[in-house]
Amino acid sequence: MQHDPSNVIQLRKPALMAHPRTPAEFEIVAVNYHCANVNVDQGHFFEAISNAAPLNKWFVRFLEGSPLQHPQWADFSDPSATTHHSYSILQDAQEKYLEALFDRCNARNHDHGLPMPWIDTLARLHTPARYAFQALQRDSAYGASITPTRQIALCFALQAADCLRWLSHTSYRTAELAINRPEVGFKVNEHARWHAEPAWQGFRTLQEKCMSTFDWGEHFVALNLVTKPALEEAGLRQLGLAAHRAGDQLLALVIDAQLQDVARHRAWTLALTRFMLKAAHNRAHIERWIAKWA
Repeated sequence: MQHDPSNVIQLRKPALMAHPRTPAEFEIVAVNYHCANVNVDQGHFFEAISNAAPLNKWFVRFLEGSPLQHPQWADFSDPSATTHHSYSILQDAQEKYLEALFDRCNARNHDHGLPMPWIDTLARLHTPARYAFQALQRDSAYGASITPTRQIALCFALQAADCLRWLSHTSYRTAELAINRPEVGFKVNEHARWHAEPAWQGFRTLQEKCMSTFDWGEHFVALNLVTKPALEEAGLRQLGLAAHRAGDQLLALVIDAQLQDVARHRAWTLALTRFMLKAAHNRAHIERWIAKWA
């Protein structure tokens, strides 16, 4: 697909020049800079000839056709104003902290000091979580692909990046535990546990259904207002508290770091939900979807 930057420039200039000040970094990289709406003034998405194109049909049905609507989507802004640049700086520091934490705990033979009942808990309730985090990442990435504005897409995209980092942390710990406690079956049994462990089955079913929800409004509600918070409270916050009680300070600290990401996700989710509710007709749809998914 040949990209014509002049279309984007014409869309962005009025918004960026609307205020007598220098635009903030978040505005420069986000406002009216969405690949899906470069030809929206011509009655179709992207740079195809018409909405008869298969990709445009998808957007007409699940984005433009969503019951969740707002007259000025471009007015929404991420309260943390996180850009790819600021995100990279923030998470580079966090990853360096976690890397040092892993190395320090390895040097102290951390895993050999954990009691066997807790090792069994990790095998059942922690290491299979990489499948849950992968589903969160995929759902967030879909959200980024089918939103009304670049601002919302950027929030979803950075959320997807965080979920991928959580998956990486869990996979790294799975490999460490496989080396340090080989008798338990780490790294080889997670898939079976994800499909059979009773504690995971409600979440697995919920995430499978969420991944097949394509309307952008319902997808946002199902993922960010129901599925993701439920998994975070059980699979991160409560597991972190249990790790602290069991003497697994490594997992407790890793989850503490991940909960910083959660706080940022919930801040933009809350801000977007409040923004949506300014259009009165959206309340009934949001409440209906929450009831359905909860």
